[in-house]
Amino acid sequence: MDVQLKRGLLDVCVLAAIEQEDSYGYQIVKDMSPYVEISESTLYPILRRLEAASCLSVRSAEHNGRLRKYYHITPLGRARLAQFPADWKELQAIHDFIMDRGNQP
Repeated sequence: MDVQLKRGLLDVCVLAAIEQEDSYGYQIVKDMSPYVEISESTLYPILRRLEAASCLSVRSAEHNGRLRKYYHITPLGRARLAQFPADWKELQAIHDFIMDRGNQP
């Protein structure tokens, strides 16, 4: 899969994973694992990118004597997630064009 396309899809997956409640890296990977394979080394750059884009915010809290970063979806992140069905429709149209190219007169 094209790296840029996959990156965009993973961004939306991460936003969906934290839409209902704040979460932390390991839990996000665990929640996504039934649907998509993602490692923590792939996840953390995505989280930093989404934070830089103001799609999520981060807070630190102590857990078992260690600081853990919790990620929270922002209104901008929710808007990006809400835009996904329209984006998917456009991707489907592109897919259909590519698949039908041999059937054109």
